[in-house]
Amino acid sequence: MNAPPLRLILASASSARAHLLNAAGVSFATDPAQVDEATVKRLACNPQSHVEPADISLLLAQAKAVEVSDRCAAALVIGADQTLLVDDQLLDKPKDREDAREQLMMLRGRTHALDSSVACAKDGVVVWTASERAYLTMRDFSNAALGQYLAAAGDDVMTSVGGYKIESHAIQLFSRIEGDYFSILGLPLLALLQFLREQQFITT
Repeated sequence: MNAPPLRLILASASSARAHLLNAAGVSFATDPAQVDEATVKRLACNPQSHVEPADISLLLAQAKAVEVSDRCAAALVIGADQTLLVDDQLLDKPKDREDAREQLMMLRGRTHALDSSVACAKDGVVVWTASERAYLTMRDFSNAALGQYLAAAGDDVMTSVGGYKIESHAIQLFSRIEGDYFSILGLPLLALLQFLREQQFITT
């Protein structure tokens, strides 16, 4: 008797990641992970942990995939995360609009790194990972331009680290972008699709 096919689960509440998978024609369910990201980051940033800042997004992606995989038997679970690093400082999602303003002023006229990672787990064990780094440079925009952006974006600035989404009018804040577009949106999609083809979740 043949075993039932594995389910595919996205362990994320991110509408952007779900949109990317849907647009690529991937069938999946959504079950957001319950992971204390602040604790993971705090432990990873402890000098005794010897974790490089660029690897924190991967640790978070793995933690999310495993947490959902532990309670979803017979499923392949996708966990993903993204971190922003500027001058060795990790930023979190803005707490409010004023926090978003402060983050954007910090990033103004400078280059920062976005590390995006994805991990797949089955039966509580990570079976595959991928990571990408992109570099984004913000132009030296005026305070008036910043105010206009914040007014137009509204509470959406609190949904992504750095207070921006390049797929929106926030793209006007930038002068240069180097890296994979999908990874900047929060998911190393091309590598993930290749893995899903190898696992026969995609047959085309």
